[in-house]
Amino acid sequence: MLVKTCFQGVNVIRACFHAFLLVAIYSVYSIAHFGSVSADETTDRVPALDVDSKTGMPLARWDMQRLVVPPDFRWLDSQSVICSLLYRGEDYHGQPTEIFAYYASPATLAGKQRSGGKYPGIVLLHGGGGTAFSEWAENWARRGYAAIAMDLGGKRPALPMFDQVTGQVVQRFDHIRGKRQRVAKPGPLDDHKAKFQNVNEDPTDDWQFHAVSAAVRAHSLLRSFPDVDPERTAVTGISWGGYLTCLTASVDSRFKAAVPVYGCGFLFDGESVQRTMIDRLGPKQRAEWISWHDPSRFLPHCRVPIFFVNGTNDKHYPLKSYAQTYKLVQGPVTLRIKAGMRHSHLHGWAPLEIGRFIDQYLLKKDAMVELAEPVLHAGVVSCAFPAQQSPSHAVLQYTSDRGPLVDRKWKSIEASLATGLVSAKLPADATIWCLAVTGEDDAVVTSEVMFRRP
Repeated sequence: MLVKTCFQGVNVIRACFHAFLLVAIYSVYSIAHFGSVSADETTDRVPALDVDSKTGMPLARWDMQRLVVPPDFRWLDSQSVICSLLYRGEDYHGQPTEIFAYYASPATLAGKQRSGGKYPGIVLLHGGGGTAFSEWAENWARRGYAAIAMDLGGKRPALPMFDQVTGQVVQRFDHIRGKRQRVAKPGPLDDHKAKFQNVNEDPTDDWQFHAVSAAVRAHSLLRSFPDVDPERTAVTGISWGGYLTCLTASVDSRFKAAVPVYGCGFLFDGESVQRTMIDRLGPKQRAEWISWHDPSRFLPHCRVPIFFVNGTNDKHYPLKSYAQTYKLVQGPVTLRIKAGMRHSHLHGWAPLEIGRFIDQYLLKKDAMVELAEPVLHAGVVSCAFPAQQSPSHAVLQYTSDRGPLVDRKWKSIEASLATGLVSAKLPADATIWCLAVTGEDDAVVTSEVMFRRP
C-alpha cells in the first residue's frame, strides 16, 4: 500500500512537472508566436516589402504607395440599405478598368434614420464561381461593420430588389450566374485559364496581380469613407478568396486582422486539385507561377494577425498543404479546423469564430483561446493555454485512416481540461490529429495538426 501510494505520488509529481513544462513552453511560444505584432499605424503608408529570399522575386510589384490612395469611384446606388458602386482598377492591356462592389454599414441599414459614427471596416473576397455578395456585406453590416464586397472577375451581379416601403431586401440574385454581366471596363476573368495559364514575363498582366490590387484599392476606398474608422479594418475571403486573403494580408499591412477560409499555399505540392493545373504548365511557367502566385512565397512576409479556417477533408486546400502554410506566418496565428467542414461560400462565411476573431482585434473583445504548440508525450497529446482563460469543452479530433486526405473518416473523443492545459490520450492507430477547444463564447479553436510519421 505504501509503495503504491509512493508511486502515485511520483506520478502526480511527474504530471505536475509535465504541466509546468508545457505552460513554460507556452510562455516562450506565445512571446515568439502569439505576441502582439503591430501593423502599420499610419493611414496613408505601408512599409515596402523586401525580396522573397526563396525566389528573388520582389513581392513589391504592387505599387503600394499608389494603391493606398483611395481610387476614383462612382455610386450606382447610394440610397439603398445595400449600396452599389464602381471603382477604378488597374489598367488591363493598356485600358482602364472598373470594379463592381457592394457597400453596407450600420448607417446604410438605418436608411432614412441614418446616424453618424465610425465603424470598423471589412473587405470581403469571394471565391471561384462567386461574385460580390450583397448578403455577405449585409451580414457584416448587421454585426456593426462597414463592409465592401467586390467582384474579382470583371463582372457584376444583378442588383437586389428592395421593398419600396421598408427598404429591405426582398430578393437577391448574387448566386445566379446567368444574371451576371461583364462591366463596361472589365479586367481579367477569374476562370482557370486566367488563374493558371496567363503566366508570362509580366506578372502584372495576371489575374492574381489584378485581384490583389482590387482588394487593396477596395481597402483604401473603404478607409476613406466618413463612417469608417481607417485604423480598424480586416479582410476575409473564401476559397480562392481565402487564397487571395493570404496574398493581400502579406502585401497590405494596414489590416489589423485577416481570415482566409479554406485558402492556403503549396498548391503545387501534395493533393490539391489545383496541382493538376499547375503541373500542366511548362517547366518555366510552373516555376514562375509558384514564385509569383503561390501563397507560400507571400506568407513569410505577413505580420497581420491571421485566423486560418478550414475542414479536415478539403480537396481544394488539403490538410497537409494547410499545415505547411500556417507555419510560415511570423505574426500571430489562430486555427479552426473542423472535421468534415463543407466547401462553399455559404459554409465558408457561416462559422461564428470568424466574427469572434475579428471582434477580438477590431473591437478589443475578449481573446479566443490561445493554444500553444501541441506536445505528444507517452501517448498523450496536450496543449498549454493562458491560465486566465477558461474554456468550456475540448475534444481530440483524429483519423485512423490512410490514403487520400479527402477520403479519410474523422472521429472525436473527449479531452481533459485543467488550468492552462488541455490533453487527451491518443488512440494508438491515429494517423492525423488535433485538439479542438471551445471557449466561454462558444468559439472553437484548434491546435496545430500533427501527423504520424510513416
